[in-house]
Amino acid sequence: MLSLEEAGDGVVVIRWDDHENRFNLGSLSEWHAALDDLEQREGPLALVVTGSGKFFSNGLDLDRFSEAPDEAGAIVDGVHRLLGRLLVFPAWTVMAINGHAFAGGAMLSATADVRLMRTGRGYWCLPEVDLGLPLTPPMTAAVTARLPATAAAEAMLTARRYGAEEALDRGIVTAVHAEDELLQSAVSEAASMAAKDRSVIADHKHQLFGRAAAICLENQ
Repeated sequence: MLSLEEAGDGVVVIRWDDHENRFNLGSLSEWHAALDDLEQREGPLALVVTGSGKFFSNGLDLDRFSEAPDEAGAIVDGVHRLLGRLLVFPAWTVMAINGHAFAGGAMLSATADVRLMRTGRGYWCLPEVDLGLPLTPPMTAAVTARLPATAAAEAMLTARRYGAEEALDRGIVTAVHAEDELLQSAVSEAASMAAKDRSVIADHKHQLFGRAAAICLENQ
């Protein structure tokens, strides 16, 4: 379940509260509907994304892949589209990584302008090399568009699990906070940027990350 919460000063919090917060056709439909709504808004806007409990997002719903293998292609396409849209989303975006961010969840976090991570619980990880499931070119484009090259390479090639401090050291996240400070810090960060000219932000994002977004959005 995805909810949009007005946090004041133009900040909207997207809270993903569905246990492990996995990508399937249902959750992707909610994600794209939320972005459709936000993109149509006028005036100040900045976006905060967070999860619930011990998970930020545990990536693709592999159980659903087994139950309904005919849905797999549509789910992967939906994830590609989501990553591309977030890379060039026309407002400042902040990820408040409250818990585990694995696979698609880590990719989701990588699309943001700012990534804050909770200390003391949760890992950021791209485990595909251990799972035998290589990243698709759009997924790689999303991960490498914003993360430092050495960090992206290490994460993709080793499946290393990064705690908050390690992720900060690698440049995977931009700051770390205690659990009781994480969301408010993310909202404050977003509020400081909400009044900026969104059309210019969008233009600059396309200049910076448009090539990666185009790879994600190709054939969509």
